[in-house]
Amino acid sequence: MTRSPGIDDHSRALPEQPSPPPDGPASFPSAQPPARPVDVSYWQRRLTELAERHRVPGAVLGIARGAHDDVVAHGVLNRATGVTTTRDSLFQIGSITKVWTATLAMQLVDEGALDLDAPVAEVLPELRLADPRVARRVTMRHLLTHTSGIDGDVFTDTGRGDDCLERFVGRLDEAAQNHPLGATFSYCNSGFVLAGRVIEELTGMTWDRALRERLCDPLDLEHTVTLPEEALRFRTAVGHDSEGGGPPRPVPVWSLPRSTGPAGLITATAGDVLAFARLHLAGGTAPDGTRLLSEHSARAMARSQVELPDKDSLGDSWGLGWIRFGWDGRRLVGHNGNTLGQSAFLRVLPEQDLAVTLLTNGGAAKDLYQELFGEVFTELAGVAVPEPVRPPAVPVPVTARRYLGRYERAGTRIDILEGGDGLRLRHTTTGPLAHLVPDPVEETALVPVSDDRFLVRYTDSPSWIPVTFYSLPTGESYVHHGMRATPKAP
Repeated sequence: MTRSPGIDDHSRALPEQPSPPPDGPASFPSAQPPARPVDVSYWQRRLTELAERHRVPGAVLGIARGAHDDVVAHGVLNRATGVTTTRDSLFQIGSITKVWTATLAMQLVDEGALDLDAPVAEVLPELRLADPRVARRVTMRHLLTHTSGIDGDVFTDTGRGDDCLERFVGRLDEAAQNHPLGATFSYCNSGFVLAGRVIEELTGMTWDRALRERLCDPLDLEHTVTLPEEALRFRTAVGHDSEGGGPPRPVPVWSLPRSTGPAGLITATAGDVLAFARLHLAGGTAPDGTRLLSEHSARAMARSQVELPDKDSLGDSWGLGWIRFGWDGRRLVGHNGNTLGQSAFLRVLPEQDLAVTLLTNGGAAKDLYQELFGEVFTELAGVAVPEPVRPPAVPVPVTARRYLGRYERAGTRIDILEGGDGLRLRHTTTGPLAHLVPDPVEETALVPVSDDRFLVRYTDSPSWIPVTFYSLPTGESYVHHGMRATPKAP
């Protein structure tokens, strides 16, 4: 990981993992192979068949190669109203927003207004965090790579005003410091809100306006919005959840607080998501030739910045905003997004000038993604998507009593318990999100893969999810689950 001067080196805290596949082109292709044609009617059938199998109420699949898009839609935007999903329907893209925020930051780097490795306190001298040393030293690079250690799932509602990010950051000293600065990777929504506040200070605009004027308008993204009153002008999806294995039903709250904007509040069509991906495939150039991002910055965003403690949940490493994936010896970038009952997926294969996105509003969206993208990338790119992780065929004996106990951070409490047939994991959603999820407490068996790596499977999905235990050289113990490092309680 690239570090700012004066930061202690904690890189050895990361558990050893197999080496990732070698990098392909870091940002965009130098030569394009012959494109395999897209059979739109076929992908329409497959989207419909698979979405129904996985009980996804509505979904849009978008495939872009070069300047051409193919978009197909299925289902309904709201099961309570029966409004059908169309190609131009808007969905919340959740944390894919983070790549847009990172792009805004890199524009400021190009302009000489921002140094990735300078303390953000130089821009925000009023910054206060739980650890004053971190407040003095944390950089934009830490924020964009989720290595700041700031408790990441803080969803404080600071109102609907244009000062909501400023007010949110003004209360960040209430958030715990979960790990030392730069010591490990832990997915951090709070850090991206802080990054958005830096963007506001440097541009003199709200994050919403900066996004519109610096990215959406130049790219002609007329169906990309950040506020509910903007989304109401269009055909817009409502999220759905399921309780106790029942059918999907509309969620009671449509959106997270405005203060979470830079971390996950963009609502867009599949076509607009593909247009944003095409900006990066083109090395930072808009379709009309306008340069919105330098070629150097476009490549830097896709370059590896930090290895992940768990390489089975998403990618093997992280760039500046982008998740990096090694599929079948090829290098891809992308991101996922999850909000209240909506899930979105974006994968970009630069060497074939290919981008694929899936927007959904409930059901087993992850399982739909895995099955559908496996087919899309095999058929169109000749690239095999890695098989989902599964328990070993032969049970692995482990001695894991040392992992028993409670692990806790904002929004989540994880208890590792001893059951009659081995270890169990009890996951409790806490804080503001607890009343917005159908089952705030879930308990399941921990299936060992090795002495420090396990798998769990929750009732709402057939997918297995990794759980990794590790410690820093300084002795602090963590469980890495859901891309977050959750510290063990004293």
